[in-house]
Amino acid sequence: MTDTRYELAQVNISRLKAPLDSPQLKDFVDALDPVNATADAADGFVWRLQSDTGNATDVAVFGDDWLIVNMSVWRDANALTAFMYQGHHRELLGRRREWFEKLAESVTALWWVPAGHRPTVAEAESRLLHLRTHGPTPYAFTLRTSFPAGATAPETGEVPEGLGCSL
Repeated sequence: MTDTRYELAQVNISRLKAPLDSPQLKDFVDALDPVNATADAADGFVWRLQSDTGNATDVAVFGDDWLIVNMSVWRDANALTAFMYQGHHRELLGRRREWFEKLAESVTALWWVPAGHRPTVAEAESRLLHLRTHGPTPYAFTLRTSFPAGATAPETGEVPEGLGCSL
């Protein structure tokens, strides 16, 4: 059962292989609006980062013009994964190496937020950096190694014994 006091935030970043207006990225750019519309209508979708363009490709992350950011909030991990691995989004995931460089460090992080909270890019950057430094913890984790909502011990920020879980 999902704890409705929390929602699942996710961030992922990608380093472009070419400018967004290049022929190499045309299929990716053309797919943004349809995929975002599918996400917006998905069961369990709560919110996504977007600028006036309707997407977040022009939102700065880590001060790097070649990085683009995707950030959203979902009811829970099941809702997020149902969207990620079905339909058009799944097809695009299979083509990501055409458009984005493979990065050695973590590019995706998840964390629980209080229901109604909308994370900032600075918050997402902090979560990614924490995951890169410390590995999965209740502060920032992955789908493969996740933690239940509310698992963070208030004083230490560490997960109480036995609360970590794997998806």
